[in-house]
Amino acid sequence: MTRSRQPIQQLDFALNDEYVELNQLLKLVGICDSGGAGKMLVAGGHVSVDGQIELRKTCKIRAGQVVSLDGVRIRVNAP
Repeated sequence: MTRSRQPIQQLDFALNDEYVELNQLLKLVGICDSGGAGKMLVAGGHVSVDGQIELRKTCKIRAGQVVSLDGVRIRVNAP
């Protein structure tokens, strides 16, 4: 029996400022309902930035970075 993998969902986020805090990015793209819920995901070690687990809840995410969690990849783009 083979197990099919879920395809990774790709999201693009257009950054309007120099950076966005990680927990706020998760809220803005609809991964969670609030920044607080985003902080919990990050603190739990469920979020990676550029392939590395990120535990800083308010880590500054800039254009060109990729945030991943649970089959979702968020590519942050310059405006």
